[in-house]
Amino acid sequence: MADEALFLLLHNEMVSGVYKSMEQGEVENGRCITKLENMGFRVGQGLIERFTKDTARFKDELDIMKFICKDFWTTVFKKQIDNLRTNHQGIYVLQDNKFRLLTQMSAGKQYLEHASKYLAFTCGLIRGGLSNLGIKSIVTAEVSSMPASEQSWIIELVILTFFGPCHLSGLGSVLI
Repeated sequence: MADEALFLLLHNEMVSGVYKSMEQGEVENGRCITKLENMGFRVGQGLIERFTKDTARFKDELDIMKFICKDFWTTVFKKQIDNLRTNHQGIYVLQDNKFRLLTQMSAGKQYLEHASKYLAFTCGLIRGGLSNLGIKSIVTAEVSSMPASEQSWIIELVILTFFGPCHLSGLGSVLI
């Protein structure tokens, strides 16, 4: 539990530090998101290398995504992804119903615009992990609903892979 609190504090300070440098004129808003995503990318590469050193080879792309949802996400965020959907043609949607990195944010639509800066590192984390497993991808995150009375944000990570042809129709559900 203590290491989770440290990770949350480190993440918040990382985002704050990058955006404070923006206020000092060093970078603009889009560059901050890119910087946070690049930090996550490098961390994701290192974590995947460490986590997969003793595992068997993955059969296919779906096996890799299941590993990301179960093992990788559990190690980093202390819970599995709640839902994985795919169209079996290179698009995956991962849903976390209680995303911990946003729990410190207050409820309200005025805070929704700030969510992207707290999601950039996570997008990079997934993209870096997938990159080390041989999958080129684009990872985007969306807050799919605002918290009601409890402090739980629902996020969806949309992963577009370049492993095969990609089509946007027919997302089905995969049980993990």
